[in-house]
Amino acid sequence: MTPKKCMAIVLAAGSGSRMKSSVAKQFLPLDGKPLIWYALSVMEQSEIIDGCILVTGEADMDYIRREIVEKFGFHKVEAVVPGGRERYLSVANALRAGQDMGICDCDGYVFIHDGARPFLTHEILGRTYEAVKKYHACVAAVPVKDTIKISDGKGFAASTPSRSLLWNIQTPQVFETGLITKAYARLVEEAEGLGRRGIQVTDDASVVELFTDIKVKLVEASYENIKITTPGDLILAEALLHSGRDGET
Repeated sequence: MTPKKCMAIVLAAGSGSRMKSSVAKQFLPLDGKPLIWYALSVMEQSEIIDGCILVTGEADMDYIRREIVEKFGFHKVEAVVPGGRERYLSVANALRAGQDMGICDCDGYVFIHDGARPFLTHEILGRTYEAVKKYHACVAAVPVKDTIKISDGKGFAASTPSRSLLWNIQTPQVFETGLITKAYARLVEEAEGLGRRGIQVTDDASVVELFTDIKVKLVEASYENIKITTPGDLILAEALLHSGRDGET
């Protein structure tokens, strides 16, 4: 049986606001390489991923083609597309471009990953790939370590959910291409109405949960698969990189 086509969507349209930087966070240096380099490098080397759609700010498209894709030889990057005002619009743009350009097979799989998560591994890709083949939709995640309190909205604890049921959600989030494409099309059509009802969509799994009856499988990933959002995260990432290298010596 011919393996189904696996496309990655790598999101790199964020700003540097929470990093307190005038440079978009995906271009900030991490141990001498742009942050986005790390995720793209794993995708490039992966035996699972066939191609990649890179989403970035419209003003950064030429730069990222020249200084990231061409400079570092990321041959799997088949398209660079502009992001939207919100994360969900960026993903929708990428899915639409994949369809229009004929590079996403509706019978295949899509791996949606935050470019600001530099510690993606081949093991995480492998686990999510096996899960999506069985369950149709899955997300990388880790069990929470801390006790979580539900607020009453006034700054007081209202309840304490069982920690054994709580997971921190990461990326990649992986879906059958046809499933996630149809779900996102519904989201774009109904986004305004969802907003009026106070329904927020913060990740791709939420879109599947809202518009399909498919359950999303949680796939244990790694606590090191962090997202770089603040200056402190960048310091932690540097430490993790050097810790891994020290362990190899």
